[in-house]
Amino acid sequence: MTVVLDADARTAVVERLRAAGCVFAEEEAALVADAAGSPGELAAMVERRADGVPVEVIVGWAEFCGLRVAVDPGVFVPRRRTEALARAAADAARPGAVVVDLCCGSGAVGLAVATLSPGVTVHAADIDPVAVRCARRNLAPVGGIVHEGDLFATLPPSLCGGVDVVAVNAPYVPTDHVDLMPPEARLHEPRVALDGGEDGLDVHRRVAADARTWLTGGGLLLAECSERQVAAACQVYEGAGLDVSVAIADGTSVVTGRSRG
Repeated sequence: MTVVLDADARTAVVERLRAAGCVFAEEEAALVADAAGSPGELAAMVERRADGVPVEVIVGWAEFCGLRVAVDPGVFVPRRRTEALARAAADAARPGAVVVDLCCGSGAVGLAVATLSPGVTVHAADIDPVAVRCARRNLAPVGGIVHEGDLFATLPPSLCGGVDVVAVNAPYVPTDHVDLMPPEARLHEPRVALDGGEDGLDVHRRVAADARTWLTGGGLLLAECSERQVAAACQVYEGAGLDVSVAIADGTSVVTGRSRG
């Protein structure tokens, strides 16, 4: 049910959100009005947003690669910038490919790859049980399989050496920068999905250490990082024996490592 707002009511909602620091107040007002089942529910949703709860959590979904991805409370919200990673992984995947969405969160990347490249088999993994439950809901319609555990260690041993594409959206915010993030991230998303260690690349080092074991000969690993981390991230993956290249799309840096055949 959509709550229809007259001009005055809409202005009041937009002004309340703008006063709370919401940059996209008009768009968010439309989202919560569309999701609310009653004026009372709308008012409660607006106050939650004003308190810093991500709008995607309030309405229960995020748009990602043109898809509506379910987002539960306590789950990392998929960012639009990560669409570059998902599209690059989809471009690399061919029908019949085995694709792994590592540090999957809501499963948005895996869902996008399966949708953009029909015929692939998607496995996803995350250490957070709340994220795993959410990812299972999102990936069930495309036959994706979600594993709860730590990086590659939770995947079925039968996949070892047989993964064609690994997409990694590991946490890459340096520890001392997490408290500088917007409140909707640092207060409402799990720290394990944000904190990448002293330089932001701790999880990437652990991914790199095992990547060649799991990839096919010629298989690809694609990892998102910040622009300032590109050189260091390349060293991490090159040091693990992968042939590395970098793509930057819409300000998103994607480091690609190819396993030597």
